[in-house]
Amino acid sequence: MMALMLSSMTANATEHGGSVYPVGAETVLQGFMPEAHETNLCTFHLVYSANEMDDGSGKSLPIDFKLRVFGNAAKIERNWGVPFLGGMLESTVAVPVLYEGLRVTTGPGTSAKYNKFGVSNVLLVPLGVTYHKGNWHGFIQGDFYTPGAPYDKTATLNIGQHHLAAGPTGAFTYLSNKAKWEASSKVDYIFNFEDGATSYRSGNELTWEYTGMRAVSKKAAVGVNGYLYQQTTDDQQNSVAVTGGNRGRDLAIGPEFRYFFGEHKALAFKCTRDTLVENKPRGNSFWFQLGIPLNFGGKK
Repeated sequence: MMALMLSSMTANATEHGGSVYPVGAETVLQGFMPEAHETNLCTFHLVYSANEMDDGSGKSLPIDFKLRVFGNAAKIERNWGVPFLGGMLESTVAVPVLYEGLRVTTGPGTSAKYNKFGVSNVLLVPLGVTYHKGNWHGFIQGDFYTPGAPYDKTATLNIGQHHLAAGPTGAFTYLSNKAKWEASSKVDYIFNFEDGATSYRSGNELTWEYTGMRAVSKKAAVGVNGYLYQQTTDDQQNSVAVTGGNRGRDLAIGPEFRYFFGEHKALAFKCTRDTLVENKPRGNSFWFQLGIPLNFGGKK
């Protein structure tokens, strides 16, 4: 039913309409990692709303619903200061917590309401490599995602996806001299494993997040952010491709504002609007993000 297709943080395609990765989260200085022997804490706060579901041709389906998602996540990044392949080893862990509310009109004057709160898919990066050379910053790493919890295969809403996933990730940030201009990009390719509770396997996913910023003062910058989401393989049920493949697509774009309020401390406000949507809800995302250094153990 429709409700089963709408239970995700950013409402992409695949099983239950969701992805293990909250695409659109990483559009703030994507290529930056902490300096050697330093640790950063980043927090993400999301409000997502959607009232329209588009089919595989990009046409709105005749379904009356309202989806609201409120998300909070904490991410810790650590640069171990260990040289490797021309860069330095780093590790990352991110834990998202979501509240989802869904109302579906079931008939004239009647509707069904659902809500759920819990931990979504946790991101684990045991080791990656971060680079810095001149105006360029970047990293490459392997991402691993755990199943969301709690999970009930009979429930209308579930937080996150109930399967493991993994894939390579790379990002870069280019800052011009005196940091007047910024261009950043991050690419993920996600391999989804089968959901053991439902024998459903979501298709593989490609995400590209982008940012272009212009400094308007020594502390503030404004620009544009967004992402392209494209599912590259069909969903499968019992190892057989589902009818139509259920491949999702979305091109999102919107403004971003960033402000530095101390050394290596920054906050950002941004929003995006879904466009060119296929097999997923079409909505709006509003984000507030904060990054601060923790420096566990201090610099060496």
